[in-house]
This record gives sequence, C-alpha cells and structure tokens, in this order.
Amino acid sequence: MRLREYLLTVADSKSIEALWERHVAKMAEFGFDRLLYGFTRYRTATSLGDPSDFIILTNHSSEYTKVFLDEGHYFHAPMVHWALENEGAKSWRLLADMERTKTLSAPERRVLEFNRDMGVTAGYSISFKSISARSKGAIALTARPGMDQSAIDEVWAEHGADITLMNNIVHLKILTLPYTPPNRALTSRQREVLEWVGDGKTTQDIAQIMGLTAATVEKHLRLARDALDVETTAQAVLKAAFSNQMFVLDI
Repeated sequence: MRLREYLLTVADSKSIEALWERHVAKMAEFGFDRLLYGFTRYRTATSLGDPSDFIILTNHSSEYTKVFLDEGHYFHAPMVHWALENEGAKSWRLLADMERTKTLSAPERRVLEFNRDMGVTAGYSISFKSISARSKGAIALTARPGMDQSAIDEVWAEHGADITLMNNIVHLKILTLPYTPPNRALTSRQREVLEWVGDGKTTQDIAQIMGLTAATVEKHLRLARDALDVETTAQAVLKAAFSNQMFVLDI
C-alpha cells in the first residue's frame, strides 16, 4: 500500500482497534514487528499519572507487557526517559552509547537486560510533539528478530521520514477516536447525563429533559464518577471528554 493510500485508510478509520490493526501491519512492512504506543494527559513533574488512565496500544506478547507495563518497568526505560525529554525520532543505538559511556542507572540497566532477554534489542522510538505540559505520547518500534540495529538503521535511512510521518498521523488520529480504559466504560445513560452537564444543564434540567427523577439523575452521575474514578462531576466530564466518550456518534 502506497503512502497516500495508507494515510487515507488512517483518516477513514472509525475505531482505535481497526486503526491499530492497520498500523501494525504497515510497520511490519518496514521490519518493525512489535509496537508499543503510549499516551498520557495527566503527566506531572514526578509522575506520568495513573497507569489506568494511559492509552496503551501494543502487539507485544502478554509475557512482555506483564513485566514492562504491569510491573512498571517502563518508568525506568532509557528510551522512555528520552521520549519524555525530546521530540522526534531516535535510534536505539543510543542504548549502546549509554552502555559504552557507563551512563545507565541500575534500574535502566535492569530494563535493558530484560528487553534483551525478550528479544527487544533493536528499533526506533518516536516522541510526539505536545501542546500541553501535562500530555505526552510516544511509540516504540521494535525490529523483528534477526535484525540488528545496523540493519534497521539502514531501513530508517531510506524510509525514516515516511515512517515518522505515518506514526505522527496515526497518533493524531488516535486522539480523535473513542478510547475506553479497562473497567471505565460509561453506560449510555451515564454518558447522556454527563453530556447534558457539559451543556450547562442542572440536575433538575436533566431530569426534565430525560424524563427521570432528580434522584435518578444523581445516581447516574455518581456511577459515572465511580466508573471514571474521579471525585467531582466536573472531573468526570473532563475525563470523559478526554477519552472521547461523550457526544459519540453511533457508526
């Protein structure tokens, strides 16, 4: 599939699942057979936010993600540190340079050793431009087994500009599509009451519009807050809007 045709399929994607499936297949054409995308809107000076609020997309094995993601290895990963401080694309040759100059911390070295044990040894990372100090997105592209860093660097020398463009467009598209974090899906009623709150309606207004009692509206709002793990309705509206769970078209 040519670049223009691929970008058209990205633009036409109606779900993150369909988009991701296409992107995984496209990156495999260049020798990147395992991808790990992450995005947070809740970054602070000392944290990336609650992991359950991250957008995480990957086709790595569960054996890998259980340790790297669930056990928090990502927090000490050298290329994650690079992505947080930079924008653009970077060869994983940086890791060999850090080893040679002995600038890896002990936690970073443990992550590097784990990755080697799992066959995650060569690749590129792309850190996307942020417009907010609290948001950050990046993707790690792992070269298929048998390709070393020199081989994938040669691929990048020829196709790196196109690969970077495709990943940036996919990133921007992801941010427009509904994403439901595990265990945080809203029911249609919860979504509807939040939409009316977002439109500036009071509880009494919403009750009249929806033909419900005020107590039932309050119940839906409470359950929405619980589902989104927030304390206030304003926070629930913001988080639902961030994950594109409000005003969603049924396609």
